[in-house]
Amino acid sequence: MTRVKLCGLRSEADVRAVLELCPDYAGFILSEGFRRSITRGNFEKLSGMLSGSGIQRVGVFVNEPLDSLVCFVSALDLIQLHGTEDDDYISLLRRFTDKPIIKAFTVKTEADIEAARVSSADYVLLDSGTGTGTAFDHSLIKDIGRPFFLAGGLTSENVGGAIDRFEPFAVDASSSLETNGVKDKTKMSAFVITVRGN
Repeated sequence: MTRVKLCGLRSEADVRAVLELCPDYAGFILSEGFRRSITRGNFEKLSGMLSGSGIQRVGVFVNEPLDSLVCFVSALDLIQLHGTEDDDYISLLRRFTDKPIIKAFTVKTEADIEAARVSSADYVLLDSGTGTGTAFDHSLIKDIGRPFFLAGGLTSENVGGAIDRFEPFAVDASSSLETNGVKDKTKMSAFVITVRGN
């Protein structure tokens, strides 16, 4: 069964909705400078709400200095790298943690798919960018030969077809689950229900 990641959580209301909907992963933007970024203090509070739920906490980082990232590791289940981090960065990170690492790739050409295929990360995430809310050309996905998270422009209306066609390990949504920049529980629920029904 395809797993579900709801990302860009920022508030107690977001986390309460997640606790009710029970996705597999809950994502938090922990690098500064993005609309959905949260402070370390807020993350600790929200992360604590998920304790014992079985929902895995994913910290999303963009070109974060290793010493800053490592401060979060103990409260995370997975680490997502969403910048230009390479295999050397991943190798250094593994000296500090054995938590699974997801490396995100912005997909524009077949070369991007090939880069994802050979990445040393535990999982790769295929996306159109950083929180763009738009889809990339899914026809580029072929012969990737490894588990991947599919992201970018996925909604309850199109995620079922994407799962049927590409059989991703997991699907990831953030901006498509919002109304006026705030997570919308109705949209979150519809997304999770659709994925679970496939």
